[in-house]
Amino acid sequence: MKALLFFAPLLRPHVARFAGTLVLALVTLAAGTALLGVSGWFLTATALTALGVSFNLFAPSAAVRGFSFIRILSRYFEKLVGHNATLRLLSDLRRWLFGALFPRLPLANRSMRHGDLVTRLTADVDALDTVFLLAIGPFIAAIVLGGGVSAVLFTLLPAAGWIYLAAIIVAVVVVPMVLLFTTRQNGKALVEAAATLRANVLDAVIGQDDIVAFGQQDWTSRRFARATAALGSQKTRQALATAIAAGTIQVLTGVSLITIIVFGLDALTAETIEGPILAAIVFGIMGSFEATGVIVRSIGKTGEAIASAERLKDIATGPISIRDPLSPALLPGDDTVRFDAVSFAYPDGARIIDHLDLTLAPGDHVAISGMSGAGKSTLLHLLLRLADPTKGAITIGGTDIRDVCQVELHARLALLSQDSPVFLDTVRANLTLARPGATDAELFAALAKARLTETIRALPLGLDTVIGETGATLSAGQARRLCLARTLLSPATILVLDEPTAGLDRDTELEFFSDLKAALSGRTVVMATHAHLPPELPLRRLELRDGAIDELAS
Repeated sequence: MKALLFFAPLLRPHVARFAGTLVLALVTLAAGTALLGVSGWFLTATALTALGVSFNLFAPSAAVRGFSFIRILSRYFEKLVGHNATLRLLSDLRRWLFGALFPRLPLANRSMRHGDLVTRLTADVDALDTVFLLAIGPFIAAIVLGGGVSAVLFTLLPAAGWIYLAAIIVAVVVVPMVLLFTTRQNGKALVEAAATLRANVLDAVIGQDDIVAFGQQDWTSRRFARATAALGSQKTRQALATAIAAGTIQVLTGVSLITIIVFGLDALTAETIEGPILAAIVFGIMGSFEATGVIVRSIGKTGEAIASAERLKDIATGPISIRDPLSPALLPGDDTVRFDAVSFAYPDGARIIDHLDLTLAPGDHVAISGMSGAGKSTLLHLLLRLADPTKGAITIGGTDIRDVCQVELHARLALLSQDSPVFLDTVRANLTLARPGATDAELFAALAKARLTETIRALPLGLDTVIGETGATLSAGQARRLCLARTLLSPATILVLDEPTAGLDRDTELEFFSDLKAALSGRTVVMATHAHLPPELPLRRLELRDGAIDELAS
């Protein structure tokens, strides 16, 4: 429950809406109970007065219609206001969560699978609507209504009142609490099983080519079947526990009705209560238990909501590895980059960079090669301050980048990596990510440097053409050039290229390299690559080996 309370501050701006939902829920339940009670009284009174020959039908029939309309309208607006409040709250939660998550990227838990992170940001957030919409409101409404019905019974049938009060307390409080206790661990296991299944599906989609190429379809199917069976088993346990709780509620309802009838018949015999009143009480008792069914169904999902809240809290409160200084310095105009005795190691691994020294003059174009795992990407991440050195310092213009605000640092640096995304949006939106408000002339100038102008002009709507997700409507080379154009559009004076030609065929790779000199002229370029570079490419060639840099002959 502490994990749920962690998100309570996000509820404050929506308290008025949820209070309105609670009032409407109470009105709905009260109107339904009153409708059943008046209907029972009306039918009984009519039967006892010779089929209504001398009975005033107008008032009770008007009451029946009135309570019916009230119930319909209040239920409609309860759903309208409640869902509106919940959707607003979940929207705020997502916005807050992304705001809390970004400073913590990359996550300290490096073993977390992408599918699990996606689950936390989608399904786990959605799971919280069970608590906000289905559990709290009906619970409070049932308590209030049960108290009101108990007060009526204590007035008319005092002996039965105590039994009803005990039954309603057990139905509204004890049964849900027992259900919550028994399903808490199962809810956690269910959420984990669902996350595993989603991760397996994502792995299969992403790795489909390799799975087919290596003939592992059967293995993938078996893994998927195991994950599905595990999730099905947890859902079965959850459904069984909920069904037992719902059955217990029905037993309590039956006990209450039998008690009312027994004590009511005694009172009727003693002429201390009239038959129509007794019928109204019986029907009213049935209506008062209406909310308990909703509570049981929602509590059955609360274990999942608690587990989801714990998972969300886990990523939202994780350590922030990179923090801005309290008194940030300003970067000078000098773009000289210096690595001074820089070392780096992950907490759970060996040292990757070891006392590395490197100086890049403004306008230098440097290509860093090395074996896989040598630390090329790590070196670039340190320059971008996606991580900090464990020893040594990285300076720009003599200023340690740890003393600079990250926003200012990243305005000076721009990244083009093998994973640079092409978004499911227009060409314009993909480009202006680097410079919002850029003019068409500026966009086409960047496209020209990336040799993509004619391709974009040939599209149906030019810059306003929507390109497919991950650039599916473009070739691999065109998608990489679009990312290059976006990088070139950035006002950054230091460009960081991490395996920019990965996944391209050799001809496309050579075309890409041939454009770099003109496209990147006047900027400092640091490129990590496995590619065999054309000998005519004017670059300083460095090799990263055993955590240190060696200069190679051009």
